Amino acid sequence: MMERRNWIAGRQVDGVRLEANCNPARPAEVVGHYAWASVAQAQEALDAAREALPAWAVSNPQTRSDILRRAGDELNARAEELGALLTREEGKTLREGIGEIRRSAQIFHYAAGEPLRQGGEALPGLRDGTTAMVSREPVGVVALITPWNFPMAVPAWKAAYALAFGNTVVLKPSEVTPACAWELADILHRAGLPAGAFNLVNGDGRTLGPVLVDGADAVSFTGSPGVGRTILERSVARMTRVQLELGGKNPLVVLDDADLDLAVEVALQGAFYSTGQRCTATSRIIVDRRVHDAFVERLVAKMSALRVGDPLEAATDIGPVVSEPQLAKDLHYVTVARDEGAELAFGGGRLDRDGYFLEPTLFVGTSNTMRINRDEVFGPVACVIPADGLDHAISIANDSEHALSSGVVTRGLAAAETFRRRSRAGLVMVNAPTAGIDYHVPFGGRGPSGYGGREQGSAAVEFFTEGKTTYINHGITG
Repeated sequence: MMERRNWIAGRQVDGVRLEANCNPARPAEVVGHYAWASVAQAQEALDAAREALPAWAVSNPQTRSDILRRAGDELNARAEELGALLTREEGKTLREGIGEIRRSAQIFHYAAGEPLRQGGEALPGLRDGTTAMVSREPVGVVALITPWNFPMAVPAWKAAYALAFGNTVVLKPSEVTPACAWELADILHRAGLPAGAFNLVNGDGRTLGPVLVDGADAVSFTGSPGVGRTILERSVARMTRVQLELGGKNPLVVLDDADLDLAVEVALQGAFYSTGQRCTATSRIIVDRRVHDAFVERLVAKMSALRVGDPLEAATDIGPVVSEPQLAKDLHYVTVARDEGAELAFGGGRLDRDGYFLEPTLFVGTSNTMRINRDEVFGPVACVIPADGLDHAISIANDSEHALSSGVVTRGLAAAETFRRRSRAGLVMVNAPTAGIDYHVPFGGRGPSGYGGREQGSAAVEFFTEGKTTYINHGITG
């Protein structure tokens, strides 16, 4: 059986114990055993990153670029192998798993250009004989704490940018999905990354999180709002830079002029693919009353054709939920919705087979005040809310503490522009699923959905670097 250790200071290190990583489609199947680090080892990883920082921060930009590009090349070359590993540990379909690995490769290839693109400004000073220069420097040691739903892509988009700008990294992935993170650490090591520039510690976030947050110069976290608030409070007390991505309750508005076939496909993909386990997944489908019944009828027909099963099989559309506790949470919210008076239009039950399989689930007859439309479920569960026109739909869409992603399906340019301007969400999709982002543009939400700046694209430089303004008096004669 495969055993994997932590990565600290460029070498593999045993932990305090080994934990089994199991396949959610076949819980008895162990993917591998992964060493969990102690608090002392997490501190060792921070110390290793601190020691590696001075040399890496001033390393040749071409060196950093080449290392990141080599990492992307290997991800691409091993996409099918690593995609299957991702599928076995997380449960998304094989085509989604392979797609995530290829996207991770693209992220590294894009980030490989950042060391070469990074520039500054030279401005005339406002005092005679002076010049003002603006430059960027790495923040320092960065702690990355990542979730289980994108076990390769989220570590990739955090780590690639952090390393590109000269920071050193300690990554703590979800204890549910350590396999992809270990492979990424191994790839970066063999790509030529100096010892200590990238460190990996596995384990429970409640145990390792405090030492990582306290010991880093910056913290980037993706996960639940409760944990995010705790990290924020701890970081603020130390004046540590922090970046949080904390989920959503994403609305999709379907107007009465929409192409209903397109609207159904957009809703289907956004709500149920990746088993609904995406922070940008569609969970509230807000439909104009004039097309409500026709839309629901078509969506239910499409849902009934979805194939739920072994994610390694090519015919499968939806795999299992990631774990038994997550499945229990999803089923709890199905019960909550029924108790609130929501009408079950499709699904709602656990499949009678091995593994954590839940039918794609749709509720109708819901209102925005119901808990099922307020709380993030994080599973293949969506609700339909009727609306009376564009203004009413926008007010429902914005009536949520979350503001990550939103979407509208319409043939009207004016309606699309109105929705774009008035939506509170950080991401707005027009005639496209709420889930699905590109790697070269900023990603993030507002309010409890996001704090501390956007991720990826042009926004990455703002989080992973510090600005420095220098004044030069060149009028001195010697």
